[in-house]
Amino acid sequence: MKIILAVIPAAAIICGIFTGRLPEVSGAVLEKAGDAMTLAITLCGIMCLWSGLMRVAEEAGAVKALSELLSPVVSLLFKGLEKGGRAMQLISMNLSANILGLGNATTPLGIRAMEAIQEEEARLHGKPDGTASDNMIMLTVLNTASLQIIPATAAALRSAHGAARPMEILPCVWIVSAYSLAAAVGAAKLLAWLSKKRRGQGADN
Repeated sequence: MKIILAVIPAAAIICGIFTGRLPEVSGAVLEKAGDAMTLAITLCGIMCLWSGLMRVAEEAGAVKALSELLSPVVSLLFKGLEKGGRAMQLISMNLSANILGLGNATTPLGIRAMEAIQEEEARLHGKPDGTASDNMIMLTVLNTASLQIIPATAAALRSAHGAARPMEILPCVWIVSAYSLAAAVGAAKLLAWLSKKRRGQGADN
């Protein structure tokens, strides 16, 4: 990635020199740098607004209520963990924060949930071997391909670029994210099953 980031501007400068358009390249760099700062400041304000609204929802108990609603689904996806245990509770809260678009809250909750999974599996199944378990992989998959009710970042970008109705993408976002989530969970479950089958065959041999 470092090489790519170095090659792209170098190639632009070289092309500008050979085509005699170096002043235009320099002007574009300065102009777009200013545009980037304007966009960053605009996004900062919009994201602060959404974060504040989501914080109100969190304080009002929306995250806790949604985590309780998700508990049965979490129990189906995460095998071998204690029902109602600390790991299950943190997983439910993490997924709830993701669904509600609480970007700042998901990271610490996800880390705590991952640590709780590791501690519980070590206690129930012995000392871990240093590799990610199926439940850890599933949590990572769910965080990466999360279904969001309010895609705050996408809406903020659309608003910053002058969209009259930045939230009109909601139906498309829900449909696409639901499909991607189903595909990601299905792939994680399939690969976990294949891994267990391979380990079982290795043990038999």
